[in-house]
Amino acid sequence: MRRRAARRGVGAVGVWLIVEFKTAVTPLLLALLGTALLGPLHRRLIRMKVQRSLAAGITCAAVVAVVGGAMYIVVNALIESGDQIIASLKRAAADLARHFGAAGTSLDDLATNSRQLLSRFGGTAASEVISGISVVGEMIAIAVLALLLSFFFLRDSDRAVSTLRSLVPQSTGDMAEAMGRRAFEAVEGFMRGTTFIALIDAVCITVGLLVLRVPGAVGLGALVFVFAYIPYLGAFISGSMAVLVALADRGFVIALWALGVVLAVQVLEGHVLQPMIQSRTVQMHPAVVMLAITAGAGIAGILGMLLAVPLTAAAFGIIGELRSRYEAVGDPTQGPGGTGPGGPSPDPGS
Repeated sequence: MRRRAARRGVGAVGVWLIVEFKTAVTPLLLALLGTALLGPLHRRLIRMKVQRSLAAGITCAAVVAVVGGAMYIVVNALIESGDQIIASLKRAAADLARHFGAAGTSLDDLATNSRQLLSRFGGTAASEVISGISVVGEMIAIAVLALLLSFFFLRDSDRAVSTLRSLVPQSTGDMAEAMGRRAFEAVEGFMRGTTFIALIDAVCITVGLLVLRVPGAVGLGALVFVFAYIPYLGAFISGSMAVLVALADRGFVIALWALGVVLAVQVLEGHVLQPMIQSRTVQMHPAVVMLAITAGAGIAGILGMLLAVPLTAAAFGIIGELRSRYEAVGDPTQGPGGTGPGGPSPDPGS
């Protein structure tokens, strides 16, 4: 009982430290996720006899080019079609307010109230701008630090096992190594599988919206790719935006077709892509995923929502390793080698 209480206390202190020092912990977690995603490329370069530091540098340069290019495509698509998407969403909101809204909740009333609030509290605008600039600066610093940590994690990945063993008692070295490998494999599989599935979802939905001539189809597809890293909730948000834009600009029938495209892609993802791509990774119940997302959002906002599921996958990997070890040696009537707890079973003839 005392050991369990001590472990719970250590866990509570660990969570508290993570919350209090999330500015320092966030780039570390992002670097671990980036290392899991970039590990296969780095290992391939190592097999090609590339020096480890150079291989890590090439891998990080590649991810900067790919992420930078992807961000350019996403931002450019949103800039080109952002006004159109926002205007469509406003028209859809106006239609919904006209049919279902109560008195005093129309967009005109909201606009009037907004102007009054701006005139009343206009003095806080400068502080809000400064706060926004500081947030952007913090995000850039976190991204740069995460990239540097990813470089060192990739370069020194061969020392990870020895470092982990040096941090734990010698008797538990094998278990710590096995749990670490299992957790990293779970995160690696989640990141690779989610990225591949997000790309397929984004392409399929973009093609469907282009065929339906929905305005801002490329920008909506980019949002589908970004939100795909938040399981279930992200698909609901991006899919709802696509349907609302189709409803505002193309009418009710096209909106139904857009809804059909989104649902078809989700069915493809749930019944074909995820079982096929992520079948070798940790499988989690949707309720567990939603609880993890909610907890992550409460701790670190949107970034917590993005980090919650891979961290939960790592935890499930560790739990799976502990369960398999317990099943192998934990049965009181079964020893590690299939014998009793006291060693080999005696010869019946003796």
